[in-house]
Amino acid sequence: MCTYQTFKLAVNGSAKGPETWIRVTEASVYYDHPTHATDEHTLNIDLRNPERGPSARIAVELSAQAAYDLAQAILHALESVPEGLLPEGLLIGTSRD
Repeated sequence: MCTYQTFKLAVNGSAKGPETWIRVTEASVYYDHPTHATDEHTLNIDLRNPERGPSARIAVELSAQAAYDLAQAILHALESVPEGLLPEGLLIGTSRD
């Protein structure tokens, strides 16, 4: 069963497509049937730049465990950044509260 819940957010970054890097301005995150992965359901992340049309999209399909592990690794990486390197006012974890 699918949740039909999609979480969209504005992002500021770049992603590597098949031929070149593209600027990404939007992300969608949802748990659904994958297009290519072999799991029955995956956490899907679409990074897009809608201004450049449908080809300006990077898609990721991860198993639930891989998605969770990736989220934890992202948080740990950000929490380990030395003081002063992250943007002013960004609160990550309890060490910067």
